[in-house]
Amino acid sequence: MTTGVLMLDLEGLTVTPQEAELLQAPEVGGLILFSRNFEGPDQLKALMGRVRELRPDLLVAVDQEGGRVQRFRNGFTRLPPMSVLGRRWQQSPGAAIAQAHEIGWLLATELRQYDIDISFAPVLDLDWGNSSVIGDRAFGATAEAVTELAGAIMSGMHEAGMAATGKHFPGHGWVQADSHLELPVDERSFNEIEQHDLRPFDALIRRGLDGVMPAHVVYRQLCSAPAGFSTFWLQQVLRQRLHFDGVIFSDDLSMEGASMAGSFAQRCERALAAGCDMILVCNHPEGAREVLAHLQANHGSGSHRLARMRARPARIPDAERLSASRALAAELIKEA
Repeated sequence: MTTGVLMLDLEGLTVTPQEAELLQAPEVGGLILFSRNFEGPDQLKALMGRVRELRPDLLVAVDQEGGRVQRFRNGFTRLPPMSVLGRRWQQSPGAAIAQAHEIGWLLATELRQYDIDISFAPVLDLDWGNSSVIGDRAFGATAEAVTELAGAIMSGMHEAGMAATGKHFPGHGWVQADSHLELPVDERSFNEIEQHDLRPFDALIRRGLDGVMPAHVVYRQLCSAPAGFSTFWLQQVLRQRLHFDGVIFSDDLSMEGASMAGSFAQRCERALAAGCDMILVCNHPEGAREVLAHLQANHGSGSHRLARMRARPARIPDAERLSASRALAAELIKEA
Protein backbone atom coordinates (compact mmCIF):
# COMPACT_ATOMS: atom_id res chain seq x y z
CA MET A 1 0.00 0.00 0.00
CA THR A 2 1.33 3.44 -0.91
CA THR A 3 0.73 6.79 0.79
CA GLY A 4 0.52 10.22 -0.81
CA VAL A 5 3.78 12.14 -0.67
CA LEU A 6 2.57 15.62 0.34
CA MET A 7 2.37 16.72 3.99
CA LEU A 8 0.57 20.00 4.50
CA ASP A 9 -0.80 22.07 7.39
CA LEU A 10 -3.94 23.85 8.61
CA GLU A 11 -4.65 27.52 9.18
CA GLY A 12 -6.36 27.33 12.56
CA LEU A 13 -8.10 25.32 15.27
CA THR A 14 -10.55 23.52 12.99
CA VAL A 15 -10.57 22.05 9.49
CA THR A 16 -12.12 24.48 7.00
CA PRO A 17 -14.22 23.16 4.09
CA GLN A 18 -11.41 24.06 1.69
CA GLU A 19 -8.87 22.20 3.84
CA ALA A 20 -11.18 19.19 4.10
CA GLU A 21 -11.15 19.00 0.32
CA LEU A 22 -7.34 19.18 0.23
CA LEU A 23 -6.94 16.50 2.89
CA GLN A 24 -9.02 14.06 0.87
CA ALA A 25 -6.76 14.30 -2.18
CA PRO A 26 -4.93 10.96 -2.57
CA GLU A 27 -1.66 12.80 -3.22
CA VAL A 28 -1.85 14.16 0.35
CA GLY A 29 -0.49 11.63 2.80
CA GLY A 30 0.39 13.73 5.83
CA LEU A 31 -0.64 16.60 8.07
CA ILE A 32 1.63 18.57 10.39
CA LEU A 33 0.17 20.53 13.30
CA PHE A 34 1.57 23.73 14.79
CA SER A 35 0.89 25.86 17.88
CA ARG A 36 -1.74 27.80 15.96
CA ASN A 37 -3.70 24.56 15.61
CA PHE A 38 -3.73 23.93 19.35
CA GLU A 39 -5.81 25.53 22.09
CA GLY A 40 -6.13 22.70 24.58
CA PRO A 41 -6.83 18.98 24.98
CA ASP A 42 -10.56 19.09 24.18
CA GLN A 43 -10.02 21.16 21.03
CA LEU A 44 -7.17 18.88 19.89
CA LYS A 45 -9.31 15.78 20.40
CA ALA A 46 -12.10 17.35 18.34
CA LEU A 47 -9.68 18.42 15.62
CA MET A 48 -8.13 14.97 15.39
CA GLY A 49 -11.59 13.39 15.34
CA ARG A 50 -12.45 15.48 12.28
CA VAL A 51 -9.12 14.69 10.62
CA ARG A 52 -9.60 10.95 11.15
CA GLU A 53 -13.18 11.20 9.90
CA LEU A 54 -11.86 12.68 6.66
CA ARG A 55 -8.73 10.54 6.32
CA PRO A 56 -8.24 7.65 8.78
CA ASP A 57 -4.96 6.77 7.05
CA LEU A 58 -3.36 10.23 7.20
CA LEU A 59 0.08 10.45 8.81
CA VAL A 60 -0.26 13.19 11.45
CA ALA A 61 2.90 14.84 12.77
CA VAL A 62 4.02 17.60 15.11
CA ASP A 63 7.33 19.07 16.31
CA GLN A 64 7.22 18.16 20.00
CA GLU A 65 10.95 17.99 20.76
CA GLY A 66 10.91 19.83 24.06
CA GLY A 67 12.40 23.14 25.11
CA ARG A 68 11.85 25.87 22.53
CA VAL A 69 10.27 23.45 20.08
CA GLN A 70 7.11 22.16 21.72
CA ARG A 71 3.91 22.96 19.84
CA PHE A 72 1.44 21.60 22.42
CA ARG A 73 1.78 22.95 25.95
CA ASN A 74 -1.59 23.52 27.68
CA GLY A 75 -2.54 20.12 29.11
CA PHE A 76 0.76 18.53 28.07
CA THR A 77 3.88 18.06 30.16
CA ARG A 78 6.46 20.76 29.57
CA LEU A 79 9.46 18.93 28.13
CA PRO A 80 13.04 20.10 28.75
CA PRO A 81 15.53 21.13 26.06
CA MET A 82 17.68 18.14 25.23
CA SER A 83 20.87 19.93 26.26
CA VAL A 84 19.86 19.35 29.91
CA LEU A 85 20.15 15.60 29.36
CA GLY A 86 23.52 16.25 27.74
CA ARG A 87 24.80 17.98 30.87
CA ARG A 88 23.56 15.11 33.01
CA TRP A 89 25.27 12.64 30.69
CA GLN A 90 28.61 14.30 31.43
CA GLN A 91 28.13 13.55 35.13
CA SER A 92 26.40 10.16 34.98
CA PRO A 93 25.96 8.64 31.51
CA GLY A 94 23.93 5.63 32.62
CA ALA A 95 21.42 7.68 34.60
CA ALA A 96 21.07 10.22 31.78
CA ILE A 97 20.39 7.48 29.24
CA ALA A 98 17.67 6.00 31.47
CA GLN A 99 16.14 9.45 31.92
CA ALA A 100 16.23 10.14 28.17
CA HIS A 101 14.35 6.89 27.56
CA GLU A 102 11.61 8.02 29.96
CA ILE A 103 11.37 11.46 28.33
CA GLY A 104 11.03 9.81 24.91
CA TRP A 105 8.35 7.51 26.27
CA LEU A 106 6.50 10.43 27.87
CA LEU A 107 6.69 12.58 24.74
CA ALA A 108 5.24 9.80 22.57
CA THR A 109 2.71 8.54 25.12
CA GLU A 110 1.07 11.94 25.53
CA LEU A 111 0.81 12.48 21.77
CA ARG A 112 -0.57 8.99 21.18
CA GLN A 113 -3.51 9.75 23.49
CA TYR A 114 -4.64 12.19 20.77
CA ASP A 115 -4.01 9.82 17.85
CA ILE A 116 -0.95 11.72 16.59
CA ASP A 117 1.47 9.44 14.77
CA ILE A 118 4.86 11.12 15.02
CA SER A 119 6.89 13.91 16.52
CA PHE A 120 9.80 14.88 14.29
CA ALA A 121 12.43 13.89 16.85
CA PRO A 122 15.14 13.33 17.97
CA VAL A 123 17.56 16.05 16.88
CA LEU A 124 20.88 14.41 15.93
CA ASP A 125 22.80 17.62 15.27
CA LEU A 126 25.98 18.25 17.23
CA ASP A 127 26.22 21.49 19.19
CA TRP A 128 29.32 23.10 17.73
CA GLY A 129 28.49 26.37 19.50
CA ASN A 130 27.77 28.07 16.18
CA SER A 131 24.07 27.61 15.49
CA SER A 132 21.44 29.54 17.43
CA VAL A 133 18.62 27.68 15.66
CA ILE A 134 20.01 24.37 16.97
CA GLY A 135 21.65 25.44 20.24
CA ASP A 136 20.03 23.75 23.23
CA ARG A 137 17.96 21.50 20.97
CA ALA A 138 21.13 19.39 20.61
CA PHE A 139 22.04 16.76 23.20
CA GLY A 140 25.66 17.81 23.21
CA ALA A 141 28.87 18.55 21.37
CA THR A 142 30.14 14.99 20.89
CA ALA A 143 28.89 12.23 18.63
CA GLU A 144 28.94 9.79 21.54
CA ALA A 145 26.66 11.90 23.75
CA VAL A 146 24.23 12.61 20.91
CA THR A 147 24.16 8.98 19.84
CA GLU A 148 23.51 7.53 23.29
CA LEU A 149 20.95 10.09 24.42
CA ALA A 150 19.09 10.35 21.11
CA GLY A 151 19.13 6.57 20.94
CA ALA A 152 17.48 6.45 24.35
CA ILE A 153 14.84 8.99 23.28
CA MET A 154 14.19 6.81 20.22
CA SER A 155 13.86 3.64 22.28
CA GLY A 156 11.38 5.38 24.58
CA MET A 157 9.34 6.57 21.62
CA HIS A 158 9.40 3.07 20.17
CA GLU A 159 8.19 1.60 23.46
CA ALA A 160 5.20 3.96 23.32
CA GLY A 161 4.42 2.90 19.75
CA MET A 162 5.83 5.91 17.90
CA ALA A 163 8.38 5.98 15.08
CA ALA A 164 11.43 8.24 15.39
CA THR A 165 12.81 10.72 12.84
CA GLY A 166 16.43 11.89 13.08
CA LYS A 167 17.21 15.40 11.93
CA HIS A 168 18.85 17.36 10.32
CA PHE A 169 20.93 15.07 8.09
CA PRO A 170 23.92 15.18 7.69
CA GLY A 171 24.20 17.81 10.45
CA HIS A 172 23.03 21.42 10.89
CA GLY A 173 25.04 22.35 13.97
CA TRP A 174 28.20 23.67 12.28
CA VAL A 175 26.64 26.57 10.35
CA GLN A 176 25.55 29.85 11.91
CA ALA A 177 22.75 30.75 9.49
CA ASP A 178 19.15 29.78 10.21
CA SER A 179 17.80 27.87 7.20
CA HIS A 180 14.31 29.22 7.92
CA LEU A 181 15.63 32.67 6.96
CA GLU A 182 18.62 32.10 4.64
CA LEU A 183 20.61 29.37 2.95
CA PRO A 184 23.44 28.16 5.22
CA VAL A 185 26.70 26.93 3.67
CA ASP A 186 28.97 24.40 5.38
CA GLU A 187 32.52 24.50 4.03
CA ARG A 188 33.84 21.32 5.66
CA SER A 189 35.17 18.24 3.86
CA PHE A 190 33.31 14.94 3.79
CA ASN A 191 35.94 13.46 6.08
CA GLU A 192 35.30 16.11 8.74
CA ILE A 193 31.54 15.62 8.55
CA GLU A 194 31.83 11.83 8.57
CA GLN A 195 34.09 11.78 11.63
CA HIS A 196 31.63 13.83 13.69
CA ASP A 197 28.15 14.77 12.44
CA LEU A 198 27.35 11.59 10.53
CA ARG A 199 28.16 9.25 13.39
CA PRO A 200 24.84 9.61 15.28
CA PHE A 201 22.90 8.99 12.06
CA ASP A 202 25.00 5.94 11.26
CA ALA A 203 24.62 4.50 14.77
CA LEU A 204 20.89 5.10 15.08
CA ILE A 205 20.18 3.72 11.61
CA ARG A 206 21.79 0.50 12.82
CA ARG A 207 19.47 0.61 15.85
CA GLY A 208 16.30 1.00 13.78
CA LEU A 209 15.81 4.70 13.09
CA ASP A 210 12.56 4.97 11.14
CA GLY A 211 12.83 8.35 9.42
CA VAL A 212 15.39 11.01 8.50
CA MET A 213 14.89 14.69 7.72
CA PRO A 214 17.72 16.34 5.73
CA ALA A 215 18.96 19.86 6.36
CA HIS A 216 18.40 22.83 4.07
CA VAL A 217 22.18 23.34 4.17
CA VAL A 218 24.67 23.37 1.28
CA TYR A 219 27.85 21.37 1.95
CA ARG A 220 29.79 23.19 -0.72
CA GLN A 221 32.76 20.85 -1.07
CA LEU A 222 30.44 17.93 -1.82
CA CYS A 223 27.39 19.25 -3.68
CA SER A 224 25.99 22.59 -4.80
CA ALA A 225 22.44 21.70 -3.70
CA PRO A 226 21.13 21.62 -0.11
CA ALA A 227 21.11 18.11 1.32
CA GLY A 228 17.36 17.67 0.84
CA PHE A 229 17.73 18.20 -2.91
CA SER A 230 20.97 16.26 -3.29
CA THR A 231 21.27 12.76 -4.74
CA PHE A 232 24.80 12.69 -3.33
CA TRP A 233 23.56 13.02 0.24
CA LEU A 234 20.29 11.13 0.00
CA GLN A 235 21.28 8.33 -2.38
CA GLN A 236 25.06 7.87 -2.24
CA VAL A 237 25.51 8.60 1.47
CA LEU A 238 22.21 7.95 3.24
CA ARG A 239 20.85 5.03 1.21
CA GLN A 240 24.04 3.38 -0.06
CA ARG A 241 26.79 4.18 2.45
CA LEU A 242 24.64 4.16 5.62
CA HIS A 243 22.17 1.53 4.31
CA PHE A 244 19.12 3.51 5.43
CA ASP A 245 15.89 1.97 4.14
CA GLY A 246 13.41 4.10 6.10
CA VAL A 247 11.49 7.26 5.25
CA ILE A 248 13.15 10.48 4.08
CA PHE A 249 11.08 13.59 4.89
CA SER A 250 11.97 16.86 3.26
CA ASP A 251 12.25 19.79 5.61
CA ASP A 252 9.63 22.47 4.97
CA LEU A 253 9.86 23.55 1.32
CA SER A 254 8.64 27.05 2.21
CA MET A 255 11.82 27.76 4.20
CA GLU A 256 14.30 30.21 2.72
CA GLY A 257 16.92 27.45 2.59
CA ALA A 258 14.76 25.70 -0.03
CA SER A 259 14.13 28.73 -2.23
CA MET A 260 17.21 28.15 -4.38
CA ALA A 261 15.41 25.13 -5.88
CA GLY A 262 12.92 27.38 -7.71
CA SER A 263 9.14 27.50 -7.64
CA PHE A 264 7.20 25.30 -5.24
CA ALA A 265 6.53 22.81 -8.02
CA GLN A 266 10.25 22.76 -8.85
CA ARG A 267 11.18 22.33 -5.18
CA CYS A 268 8.78 19.39 -5.00
CA GLU A 269 10.21 17.81 -8.15
CA ARG A 270 13.82 18.23 -7.05
CA ALA A 271 13.19 16.86 -3.56
CA LEU A 272 11.40 13.79 -4.91
CA ALA A 273 14.02 13.25 -7.59
CA ALA A 274 16.78 13.40 -4.96
CA GLY A 275 15.06 10.69 -2.94
CA CYS A 276 12.58 12.23 -0.47
CA ASP A 277 9.59 9.99 0.27
CA MET A 278 7.40 12.78 1.67
CA ILE A 279 7.62 16.53 1.14
CA LEU A 280 6.46 19.14 3.62
CA VAL A 281 4.89 22.42 2.53
CA CYS A 282 3.95 24.49 5.59
CA ASN A 283 2.85 28.06 6.30
CA HIS A 284 2.27 28.75 2.61
CA PRO A 285 -1.23 27.70 1.38
CA GLU A 286 -0.58 28.88 -2.18
CA GLY A 287 2.63 26.86 -2.32
CA ALA A 288 0.84 23.78 -1.01
CA ARG A 289 -1.82 24.07 -3.69
CA GLU A 290 0.85 24.54 -6.36
CA VAL A 291 2.61 21.38 -5.21
CA LEU A 292 -0.65 19.42 -5.05
CA ALA A 293 -1.55 20.46 -8.61
CA HIS A 294 1.92 19.45 -9.75
CA LEU A 295 1.62 16.03 -8.09
CA GLN A 296 -1.83 15.47 -9.55
CA ALA A 297 -0.51 16.19 -13.02
CA ASN A 298 2.82 14.36 -12.85
CA HIS A 299 3.04 11.62 -10.23
CA GLY A 300 1.53 8.37 -9.07
CA SER A 301 -0.17 7.71 -5.78
CA GLY A 302 2.75 7.81 -3.38
CA SER A 303 5.46 6.01 -1.43
CA HIS A 304 5.33 2.49 -0.01
CA ARG A 305 7.76 3.34 2.82
CA LEU A 306 5.49 5.77 4.64
CA ALA A 307 3.32 3.10 6.25
CA ARG A 308 6.11 2.32 8.71
CA MET A 309 5.71 5.77 10.28
CA ARG A 310 2.13 5.17 11.43
CA ALA A 311 1.93 4.71 15.18
CA ARG A 312 0.68 1.63 16.95
CA PRO A 313 -2.76 1.92 18.63
CA ALA A 314 -2.54 4.01 21.78
CA ARG A 315 -2.59 2.22 25.13
CA ILE A 316 -3.72 3.61 28.46
CA PRO A 317 -0.41 4.44 30.16
CA ASP A 318 0.52 3.20 33.60
CA ALA A 319 -0.51 6.00 35.94
CA GLU A 320 2.42 5.58 38.31
CA ARG A 321 4.97 5.65 35.52
CA LEU A 322 3.29 8.64 33.90
CA SER A 323 3.46 10.56 37.17
CA ALA A 324 7.13 9.68 37.66
CA SER A 325 8.03 10.68 34.10
CA ARG A 326 6.26 14.01 34.49
CA ALA A 327 8.10 14.63 37.74
CA LEU A 328 11.39 13.88 35.96
CA ALA A 329 10.53 16.36 33.20
CA ALA A 330 9.76 19.04 35.79
CA GLU A 331 13.07 18.34 37.53
CA LEU A 332 14.95 18.68 34.23
CA ILE A 333 13.15 21.91 33.38
CA LYS A 334 14.55 23.49 36.56
CA GLU A 335 18.06 22.85 35.20
CA ALA A 336 17.39 24.35 31.77
